[in-house]
Amino acid sequence: MSASASEPIESHYVEVALPVPLRKLFTYDVPSQLRGTLKPGSRVAVSFSRRKLAGFVVGGRDDLPEGVSRALPVAGLLESEPVFTPELLRFLDQAAKYYMHPLGEVLRAAAPALPSGAMRRLRKDGFLDATENLPGQRVAHHRTWKVTTTGKAPSSMRLGARQKKLMDRFTDRDSILLEDLRGEVDDPRAVVRSLKEKGLLEFEEVEAIRDPFFRIPVARDEPHAPTAAQQIAIDTVVEALAKRSGQAFLIHGVTGSGKTEVYLRAIDEVRKAGRGAILLVPEIALTPQLVGRFRARFGDDIAVLHSGLTARQRDDAWQALHKGRVQVAIGARSALFAPVADLGLIVVDEEHDPSFKQDEGFRYQARDMALLRARYAGAVCVLGSATPSVETYHRANQGLIGLLSLPTRATGATMPEVEIVDLRRHRIGPTGHPLVSGPLFAALGRCLENGHQGIIFLNRRGFAPSLRCASCGVVAECPACSVALTEHRGQGALRCHYCDFHRAVAVPCAGCGSTEFKRLGVGTEQLQKAVEESFPKACVARLDRDTASGDGVERVLDRLRSGEVDVLVGTQMVTKGHDIAGVTLVGVALADQSLAFPDFRAAERTFQLLAQVAGRAGRADSPGEVILQTYQPDHPAVRLAAQHDYESFYAEEIRERQEVGYPPFARLVSVRVHAGAEDDARDATQALADTARRHQAVKDGAVQVLGPAPAPLVRLRGRYHYRLLLKSPQRKLLRNVAAHIAARIEAGLPPAHATLDIDPL
Repeated sequence: MSASASEPIESHYVEVALPVPLRKLFTYDVPSQLRGTLKPGSRVAVSFSRRKLAGFVVGGRDDLPEGVSRALPVAGLLESEPVFTPELLRFLDQAAKYYMHPLGEVLRAAAPALPSGAMRRLRKDGFLDATENLPGQRVAHHRTWKVTTTGKAPSSMRLGARQKKLMDRFTDRDSILLEDLRGEVDDPRAVVRSLKEKGLLEFEEVEAIRDPFFRIPVARDEPHAPTAAQQIAIDTVVEALAKRSGQAFLIHGVTGSGKTEVYLRAIDEVRKAGRGAILLVPEIALTPQLVGRFRARFGDDIAVLHSGLTARQRDDAWQALHKGRVQVAIGARSALFAPVADLGLIVVDEEHDPSFKQDEGFRYQARDMALLRARYAGAVCVLGSATPSVETYHRANQGLIGLLSLPTRATGATMPEVEIVDLRRHRIGPTGHPLVSGPLFAALGRCLENGHQGIIFLNRRGFAPSLRCASCGVVAECPACSVALTEHRGQGALRCHYCDFHRAVAVPCAGCGSTEFKRLGVGTEQLQKAVEESFPKACVARLDRDTASGDGVERVLDRLRSGEVDVLVGTQMVTKGHDIAGVTLVGVALADQSLAFPDFRAAERTFQLLAQVAGRAGRADSPGEVILQTYQPDHPAVRLAAQHDYESFYAEEIRERQEVGYPPFARLVSVRVHAGAEDDARDATQALADTARRHQAVKDGAVQVLGPAPAPLVRLRGRYHYRLLLKSPQRKLLRNVAAHIAARIEAGLPPAHATLDIDPL
């Protein structure tokens, strides 16, 4: 990168990163009318292989590359200002190199949507035909009605059931978007028209999608005095902020210890200094309560980046951050690329969460890249978790990052009492259901009798995970994936959770034609039904991917906060950051379920899930109670989670990792291969393994090559998947071998396709 973004490139040629699967830059001629206007980070339109692409200028050069006789001209500048600042462009370049991914694809993943005005200008100049689009062109956004009440209906006026239901929505508000009524009232547009004719409603057309995080006003809060441990953490981070040294810290605090308050105080200091901050959270849809706390402290001068934004809203947020009008960005992993002006702080909340790893396309780990970006920006990076990843805690113990501890709950509440229920002994509870044991049934009864609320966690959605033919024993499987179909009784269907294939439950068995099936296993839908039958007076709700469409997550959580819901049954969505004062009981239906996963991190993931979900109980004045049901009560992940003992679990896990040479004592590179035929996938993986084994580091044993082997799901969406794993404690040698494989992949493996995954999860 030959120039800074503040200085125009005066060279005759520019190097452009294009969103194509080639790890190289492309040279283009700079026309006279664009000379002196292009800068590093500028987005330009160019011709490439008979296509029109939007690429990014990364530098200039005075001559053509060796072997190139001429260069096509840059067709046009798409925006007046560069998309990326020097700091962000340098960081993204290093991220592309680390993950061995084409820079153009990395920049496209980090860039905002392409402005529609640029498209019109290029068409006017004759560069684009009217039917052509550049990647990332903004789509038109639709509009909806803003419905306003004009008053209550007179007692003499008769209203239909749908009209009455809609009018009831105005008991505590004057207006509502038609978009918010969909799913609650059948054909809401027609109902609104009928009520307008009665003089009860008015409506006007507005933009359809408003940001759900800013719909409801929040009162400004007055921060409480921090605890002694919080004050130490705050002082340490604030001192590092003043140094602009790129320091990093891990805040290890038990659930409810007040990590968020430390984040808020640190961000407040950053804002006072006129600098910006980024807060990364695992899933933005699950953290409206967290966003509410930030709005209460800082007002609405924050940008919440999430998938529900329209292209215009996303662009507005990007421009506000880029120009420094807004200083704080909150979002999931892609918010790492937010163009925050003068970045001073990056916070990664729940840093252990696997959702920070992007698993398709540009496969980056947002937590690790947050550390890198902070270092380049001279910013402080704070990682927070009650159950840190083994790699992060090891890094802190080695002194590579600072370690700050919050050992007690900020409110003074005690950690909940945990009872382990051995399902080998408690086979059938009073309900007759295998996952509602006697102790769990009794604890739920006490909880409801005392007017409290409970959460039951089962990390498996649907009614039954699989169905087996009662006659021949064949399990109903997905035709495109090597997995059993899950019964979703509410939908009346069997569904694949990978490709979304679905069919009716009553379809005859493929093996013998029988229509009699036995249900195997339990999902959240079945568990909800069992709890409802056991406690018919209780209001039981469910939170999983089946109920989380649209604003379903927030509706369910609002009902839980208000006390309308007595028991919430759900998947790991119920484990993430929710702070509900009325919840005193947490039940884990099957605590050892994730221990069976073919993954060396299975014990770590299990401990983290159990500790996080247990932390939802007893966060207010009433003491909490946790019931862990398991077939493996003596497993360290279960036993130590019940004792809230992270340090002992870490000591045991790090010893086992060292014995077998897995991270953090070695680094991994996964090679993923897929093809339409299994032989093609296997042969291509073998060819890549042979390429690796010809490298001297592999011959010397410094780098291990494991595989080829079928992937855990060998058939997925109609294609066969194979794996190769590279492992070595020597990072440089490992990357050399990976580079050889990357070059072989780039040369082509038809008809198979392959990708590299650096530091796979």
